[in-house]
Amino acid sequence: MLVNPIKAVSMDPDMSEKMEEVKDKLRADPGMRSLSEAPLTAKEELAEFSKTALIAVFLAVLIRTFFFEPFNIPSGSMKPTLLVGDYLFVNKPAYGYSRYSFPFGLAPLEGRVWDEQPQRGDVIVFKLPTNPRIDYIKRLVALPGETVQIRNGRLYINDEMVPRESVGVKQDTGPRGEGTPMYHYIETLPGGIIHEIYEEGDSEMLDNTALYTVPEGHYFMMGDNRDNSQDSRVKNAVGFVPYENIVGRADFLFFSTNGTANIFEIWKWPWTLRYERFFNDIDPVRPKNGKTSSQDISAGAQ
Repeated sequence: MLVNPIKAVSMDPDMSEKMEEVKDKLRADPGMRSLSEAPLTAKEELAEFSKTALIAVFLAVLIRTFFFEPFNIPSGSMKPTLLVGDYLFVNKPAYGYSRYSFPFGLAPLEGRVWDEQPQRGDVIVFKLPTNPRIDYIKRLVALPGETVQIRNGRLYINDEMVPRESVGVKQDTGPRGEGTPMYHYIETLPGGIIHEIYEEGDSEMLDNTALYTVPEGHYFMMGDNRDNSQDSRVKNAVGFVPYENIVGRADFLFFSTNGTANIFEIWKWPWTLRYERFFNDIDPVRPKNGKTSSQDISAGAQ
């Protein structure tokens, strides 16, 4: 079979001029360059990098402000639930937004918008009432209008002793590596909400308090490491937490390290990560159909 040879086609002069105009536009607009053209100049590469970086920063700020913000745990006040070196995400829409949901608290908001009430037992990040530049994380134990008191190490809410069940004694490692025996309990808050706590004993500094009445629009927060937590029991440092100061609910861990290797000791990383804590849920165990089963209690101790 014969194939006709390709014939040369002469281009109309007007068409040739239009093609040159298109080429000039492509050269003038880096975003329209074809892959076959010469690489970008150093100035053009810097401009492209700056644009990409600005978009990335904008998206990061948007996500941190309105959706999930990462935090790390620097102290042991929430042991055994949260450990030093844990990294977690805080759910920002969980309770709506206040000015403290935004960087530096600069949003012109009064109170909260799209608000949802926190639930007892939630682990919450909030701005310290006595110094809103500082973020704190504690567990919500008492709601507006309720009374709270610690008597001989036992928590009373509305004059009812909160039940706790002994799990045993754990050897806790302090900031200087020293071992401290801690009494490990499963505590059941009103409504059947269970979570773990540590106690050094029932006669420590904050184990006998005055009777507190939680004001309207405020919440009573406590650390799970009861004898090593500065929380709502300490009025001049934390006190009652205003609803407006709440940043969000701590939902789950995404990373955890025991801190025995610094960032440059790459060869140690595999042995410093707490893989078993990755993506752990932080929520307390809540009863099904209003009842807490023995399986629920076992889950709370894990």
